[in-house]
Amino acid sequence: MERDLEFLYEYGLFLAKAVTIVAAILAVVVLVLASSMKIKSDKGELRLTDISDELLQLKHQLKEELLPKKQFKAYEKQVKADEKAAEKQQLTTGKVFVIDFKGSIDAHEVASLREEVTAILTIADKDDQVLVNVESGGGMVHGYGLASSQLDRLRQANIPLSICIDKVAASGGYMMACVANKVYAAPFAIVGSIGVVAQVPNFNRLLKKHDIDYEQHTAGDFKRTLTIFGENTDEGRAKFQQELEETHVLFKEFVGRYRPHMDITKVATGEHWYGQQAIDLGLIDEVSTSDDVILTLVKTHQVIKIKYQMKKKLADKIAHGASLAVNTVMNRLAERNQSV
Repeated sequence: MERDLEFLYEYGLFLAKAVTIVAAILAVVVLVLASSMKIKSDKGELRLTDISDELLQLKHQLKEELLPKKQFKAYEKQVKADEKAAEKQQLTTGKVFVIDFKGSIDAHEVASLREEVTAILTIADKDDQVLVNVESGGGMVHGYGLASSQLDRLRQANIPLSICIDKVAASGGYMMACVANKVYAAPFAIVGSIGVVAQVPNFNRLLKKHDIDYEQHTAGDFKRTLTIFGENTDEGRAKFQQELEETHVLFKEFVGRYRPHMDITKVATGEHWYGQQAIDLGLIDEVSTSDDVILTLVKTHQVIKIKYQMKKKLADKIAHGASLAVNTVMNRLAERNQSV
């Protein structure tokens, strides 16, 4: 038994060394390729997923699995008959384009949102509509302001826009959500937080303690209001607070423009609410998850998810593949040692 354990231990060490060497070689190869190859285009690509077709296939598989053969054959005949009837009557249904937006602090995802909205505006017909799943706790004003403007492009084109909030759409996230013609939220989704916040650390006393001077030169009385390293003044703090208040006023006016029936003074306190509470305050229009909304729409529309993705460079693909390979080997090695 001891010999077996010793053998396995030595084998494990040898395998770990071999994996390390292989990983190092792959890393060198990736660096060489990255330095020698030039990507012709940094543009991404649009990916379309037919959600309606996926749900139909799922339904078909479940029917086949659960129904007796005779009932399943009858179901198939009925489906074919319905399809022929629809073709004969030349029924046309509108499309619902679904976009997922999961926002970060700087809202850099707006670059993809812009492409997705532009694509929809290019192909949308009068019977089409858009559903956006928003998930964000907010972030930089200018980033989410641009994201909201992208959604407003759909409203300006008279394309019905709905927003679904499954988890959170607060602050900048709600700035996006309020643009919609209709806003849905799950019962415990976080909604609101119509306010502005800014936090600035100051290391001036620490620098003075260590006899470190800090100089900052500006042209204009309020080119800088608060500073991280310099000594802040009451005048600078007052100006900074004034700017926050002005931003808050713009935020409230923006929300009020799209949801005029809501008491903005009551909800623009920086507080957040859950979906069930938000509907009573007029922040949303209906309590529902995005899944239920899509299952309802798919009965009358063709539902298509649209996503813009940046093309990965060859070096990134190789690095990702090498990382997966190393992780697989290490996991298998861990499993073997654990089983012994």
